[in-house]
Amino acid sequence: MKKIMFLLVLLIGFTNQLTAQRFSEPWTPQQLMSTKTLADRIVQNKMKNTIVVNIGPDAVIKNSYNAGAGSDSKNIEKLQTYLKNISKDKEVVLYCGCCPFEKCPNIRPAFKAIIAAGYKNAKLLNIPKNIKIDWIDKGYPVN
Repeated sequence: MKKIMFLLVLLIGFTNQLTAQRFSEPWTPQQLMSTKTLADRIVQNKMKNTIVVNIGPDAVIKNSYNAGAGSDSKNIEKLQTYLKNISKDKEVVLYCGCCPFEKCPNIRPAFKAIIAAGYKNAKLLNIPKNIKIDWIDKGYPVN
């Protein structure tokens, strides 16, 4: 009976660990925006309520603000200063594109910062591989 109880506790602990790993990102799936969605909005000039901010090495996307790499605390301050005069209800779309999400040092600190600042409609551009493959090579609007 003790062995069964021990195995049950071990199984529950393992299951909880898997669940915690699955939800460890600071964004939800609903907060990811597809590159096609953003590209279509830019082309159709439907950006009135959307701000696009680069938090990576270079602002490639047309009319995006370059805050600089989100891994640098000075750039997080720059991002916060830029957003001070922007309504918390505006859609703020962050992107990096230096590498796949799981390796990117820039997206997590920047996304956490805009959530902490109270932006209700924070989004992260879903760039699975990198900005070249997922944006430039598709012919989407660039600066």
